[in-house]
Amino acid sequence: MISTRIKDVDMVFETSPSIFSPNSIDNGTLAMLSVVDFSPYDKVLDLGCGYGIVGILAGKLIGEENVVMCDVSEQAIAYAAMNLRRNHVPNIRITVSDGYNNIEEGDFTLILSNPPYHADFSVPKHFIEVGYKKLVIGGKLVMVTKRLDWYKNKLTSIFGGVKVHEIDGYYVFVAEKRIQSRKEKEKTTNTLSKKLQRKQQRSKIHRKK
Repeated sequence: MISTRIKDVDMVFETSPSIFSPNSIDNGTLAMLSVVDFSPYDKVLDLGCGYGIVGILAGKLIGEENVVMCDVSEQAIAYAAMNLRRNHVPNIRITVSDGYNNIEEGDFTLILSNPPYHADFSVPKHFIEVGYKKLVIGGKLVMVTKRLDWYKNKLTSIFGGVKVHEIDGYYVFVAEKRIQSRKEKEKTTNTLSKKLQRKQQRSKIHRKK
């Protein structure tokens, strides 16, 4: 059992030896949380939630209804679900998901992740590329790793820029979605075009009368 206090919030977590960082709160996660300010207007995705630290903290600060948690591990999800009840935020939505595969929403203001950076880059590549699409304009993807160059280059190529904080041997990346993707622009343009077409049709009908 882990007892901790983060951002003036007391929390307790039941863990398992087979889940990441079972004996104490991971320093990378603490570094990431140190640069995040949660707002009551946020909608947060805890991507790769483990036993639930980030999502539970967010839920206690901004409300259960504003948080979604997911992990590819069914065991992690089981422990996170136990910890939701233990920390009195049982209504946070939590789901087993390989990355974003079971996440339907596309209106997050914050996506927070401590990806498995000891593996190859296929997982963070998915997290970053699809994460961009899952954020609203002005939304932020925040990631923490011990690697710099690949993440900095990838986030810059997708988001157009990234802020990097070096904290206790970790790199915390904060990338903001400032513009729409090409597909989003096309969708907006098509929608506006249809509205304009309907307006023109109404004008023609009016002129005929």
